[in-house]
Amino acid sequence: MIKDLILQHKKEKEILISQRYVFRDKLDLAQKFLDTNLIKVITGPRRAGKSVFAILLLRNKNFAYLNFDDESLLKIEDYGEIVKGIFETYGETKFILFDEIQNLPNWELFVNKLFRRGFNLILTGSNAKLLSKELATALTGRYVPIEVLPFSFEEILKAKNIEFASEEINLPETKGKILNLLNGYLKNGGFPEVVVKDLEPKTYLDTLTDAILLKDVVKRYKVRFTQKIYDLFLYLVSNFTKEFSFTKLKNGLNFNSVVTVQNYTSYLEEAFLIFILNRFSFKIKEQIKTAKKIYLVDNGFISAKAFQFSQDFGRLMENLVFVELTKRGLKPNENIFYYKTKNQKEIDFVIKEGLKIKELIQVVYQFSNPDIQKREIKALIEGGKELNCNNLTVITWDTEEELKDQKIKATPLWKWILHYQG
Repeated sequence: MIKDLILQHKKEKEILISQRYVFRDKLDLAQKFLDTNLIKVITGPRRAGKSVFAILLLRNKNFAYLNFDDESLLKIEDYGEIVKGIFETYGETKFILFDEIQNLPNWELFVNKLFRRGFNLILTGSNAKLLSKELATALTGRYVPIEVLPFSFEEILKAKNIEFASEEINLPETKGKILNLLNGYLKNGGFPEVVVKDLEPKTYLDTLTDAILLKDVVKRYKVRFTQKIYDLFLYLVSNFTKEFSFTKLKNGLNFNSVVTVQNYTSYLEEAFLIFILNRFSFKIKEQIKTAKKIYLVDNGFISAKAFQFSQDFGRLMENLVFVELTKRGLKPNENIFYYKTKNQKEIDFVIKEGLKIKELIQVVYQFSNPDIQKREIKALIEGGKELNCNNLTVITWDTEEELKDQKIKATPLWKWILHYQG
C-alpha cells in the first residue's frame, strides 16, 4: 500500500515539475541554503505557492516527494514504512520534500530522526506553529525558515510578462497602465491562481478562506464553537487596519472569556490569515497592554469577506504596504509597529532597526487634499520628534512631492512598491 501511495505522489511531483512557473523573489536566498545540512522550512498560507517554491528550489536535484494533505498517508502508524517506500520508489536519494508536514502526527520526531540520519529535508506547512513550539523544541538551531506569501506586485508583473523600460516609466500612458494593474492588486490581492489563471477573485478566495478556517483552524485546534471562529474572522477582516482590544472583542462578539478570544485570534494568525500589530513603545509592558491593529495576509481576503458598503482605498493601501514590508523581511512587533503620539495622532508604521527608529511611514490615498496633507504631516512631525527620527515618508496613490521645510518625502505607491528611484 505505501509503495502505491508514494508512486502516486511521484507522478504528482512529475506533473508539478513539468509545468511553467513564476520564479519567486526569495528563491535565490533559499538556494544558498539548499546544500547545507539545515532543514529548509517553507511556511505560508494555503495556495500561496509553497509547494511550487519547493519544487523550483529542488528542480535540479533527484528528490523524493510526499504530500501529507493526502489522508491515506496519515493512516500509516509505522513511519519506518514511509522511509522504506521512499527508497523502494526513488532508490538512493538524500533530498526529501514533505508537503504540509504539520498534518502528520508527531511529525517533528520523525523529521528529527531523518535529520540525524543525514537526509537533506525540505518541509512546507500552512501553519506558523511550525516555527514555534513544535519545531523549536525538536530542531533547535537546525533549520532555516523561509516564508512564502502570495505574489508581490513585482511577481505579478513577472507572471503576466509585463516589463516597463526605465526611459518610458514616467510617460503618462505607462504610469496609467501601472496604476491600472496596481488597482487590481489593491482589490484582488496576489494569490497565484487568481493572478495566473485569471480566476474570479471573490469566489475563489471566499472558498479558500472557508477551507483554511476548516482545515487549519477548526480541525487542527479542535475548535468546538465553529461559528464563533467564523464570526471573529469576519469581524476582524471587516475592521482591518483598525485598533482593537481583546476585551472589546469578547464583549462585542459575546465570547465567554478574553482568553478564548486570544486563543482564537492566535489560531487565525498561525494559519496565516491575519497579522496582529502592536503599538510602539520603548516599554515592552506598554506594547502588551495597549490596543493592537489587524492586517490581512492578502488584500483579496478583504474584498472576498469584509462587510463593507464601499471600498476604502486608504485602508486597502495601508494593508498592502504592511504586507509588502513583511515580504521585505521585516517582522511585525520586532521591526514594524504602529504609533500614537502624545496628542493621539496616529503613525501607520514605525520601522525599527536595532535600538533605533529607522523610518516613520504614513499611508495616504488623497494626499493632494490640503486638509489631509496638513493633518498627516503634523502627525509625522510630532512622531518624528518623539521618536527621534528624521526619515519621514508619506506613501500616496499618485502624488510625488518633497516637502523640504518639513523634511518629508511623498512617494507614489507604485514607485515605492517597485523600488523605483527615478
